[in-house]
Amino acid sequence: MDSAVISRISPLTFHRLDGGNLPVSIQIARFQASNGVDEYHLAARPTEYADMDTQLGWLFRAYRDALDAFGLDMGTALLRRFFCTDLPNQAAALASRPFSDPRDRDALCAVSWVGQPPVPPAKVALWAYHVRDPQSELEKSKEGASLTLKRGTLSHHWTTGVTEAASETSHEQTRRIFARYEAFLRTRNLTLADNVIRTWFFVRNIDANYQGMVVARRELFAERGLSADTHFIASTGIEGASADVAAKVCMDAYAISGVRPDQIDYLEAPDHLGPTADYGVTFERATAVTYRDRKHVFISGTASIDPRGNILFPGDVLRQFDRALDNVEALLGRAGATLEDMASIIVYVRDPGDHALLWRELGERFGDAPVVIVVAPVCRPGWLVEIEGLAIVPAFEPEMPSF
Repeated sequence: MDSAVISRISPLTFHRLDGGNLPVSIQIARFQASNGVDEYHLAARPTEYADMDTQLGWLFRAYRDALDAFGLDMGTALLRRFFCTDLPNQAAALASRPFSDPRDRDALCAVSWVGQPPVPPAKVALWAYHVRDPQSELEKSKEGASLTLKRGTLSHHWTTGVTEAASETSHEQTRRIFARYEAFLRTRNLTLADNVIRTWFFVRNIDANYQGMVVARRELFAERGLSADTHFIASTGIEGASADVAAKVCMDAYAISGVRPDQIDYLEAPDHLGPTADYGVTFERATAVTYRDRKHVFISGTASIDPRGNILFPGDVLRQFDRALDNVEALLGRAGATLEDMASIIVYVRDPGDHALLWRELGERFGDAPVVIVVAPVCRPGWLVEIEGLAIVPAFEPEMPSF
């Protein structure tokens, strides 16, 4: 596999890899920091039609080859998310392979499945996150579908695929999801308010079920002291399906043990986007976490919205895409970052017919940066596209914990 020319000179570099005889497109972002601990984000998707098992085999071999090209191995993996066209019928194929099985205890990696169709002809696409420490192997452990990575005074926790399908409504399912997640947090002396950095809510039939999730989250946050006067949690709430057809809501989450309040900044861009609480939802637009030599900027799902909460450019997906990017860039700027610092980008579109158009636009804007595009309607029908992602920028903060 041959790496393309690096897009720019920076601690963050982008690479597009040739899959050789495998019909798979792979894009990789590599962040090389001063302490030698590198971070990698990888996006991969099949580019030829085949059945799910065949495409998953292609994906695994291309993924393994890409890791080899960068001197990585499976032990450096922290998170893999699989975006699928028909998850209930594809779950057996995913579970049959250790690299895509959330319950495999030998593959120490958090694994997420979500029913969000990727760009055709792919039946499955992959976003993967890896960290390499040249001084030592990563200290990881796994409990169920939750992975813990211990790094000095900090521990990072990825939890995936939390559902509670026994209840009938999205409201009650969301309450039970939080109850289950908080039980996990308590076993590690963590809380929603102090330690949870990022959540993803995947809502089946979002036009009907989103409001129940929103109300349940708002109620719970009020009970836990998360408010417009304190803070919320960076999040994406988007159409997505679990393998369990009875699950109306599914949650992934990321938390950090030992994180200090002065490491965390909640980012606003009031000239572009108003506070979410103004129109009844409770999440942070973006959250930055600063370490000794780097800063992570988590961008929540961001659409074409103005400071008053209005949808801008109804019916025009390209102008909505441009406005969403403007909003993302405004948030990044509050953390000293730009769009060029985006190490991973996920784009959600409502209309499958917009896939090809936005894929071309993203290629022109972001070059070889890891991008995943999936069909996933946003929480209001008038929003045609939403963008989320993670930026990484260098920092020099000697008093902060190391990553």
